[in-house]
Amino acid sequence: MSPEREIENLIYRYAELIDEGSITSIGKLLSQAQFIGPDGEVHAQGSEAIERVYAAFTRIYEDGTPLSHHITTNVQVKVEGDRAGARSYFTVLQATESLPLQAVMAGRYVDEFACDKSGWYFTSRQIIPRLSGDLSQHLKS
Repeated sequence: MSPEREIENLIYRYAELIDEGSITSIGKLLSQAQFIGPDGEVHAQGSEAIERVYAAFTRIYEDGTPLSHHITTNVQVKVEGDRAGARSYFTVLQATESLPLQAVMAGRYVDEFACDKSGWYFTSRQIIPRLSGDLSQHLKS
């Protein structure tokens, strides 16, 4: 598999994990990464710190999920040796008992990756929201 495809799969895996409500698995996926906010500041680094960020802000429902569906598009990957960068768009759909199906957020991911003998992994993830809808059912605060 090409490096570009492996990196795309990591990006898509994140969407699956957040929609499953697998906060611990997101921490593992991003365990070697800096979690960067829209302001460009590092807000967490390492598995446990990233898990705390997600646990603090992501509303999880009785079924163990955030009742969301993340769609990732416009993925652009640039590989340079054992380093790579990627940009992509995301759209978050959500439906709850009190919220009909709708887009609640859209924005961009800016990611960095590295590769070692175990394969490709995230070294940073920046989430840049650009459009927001009704986030009252998606975020805790």
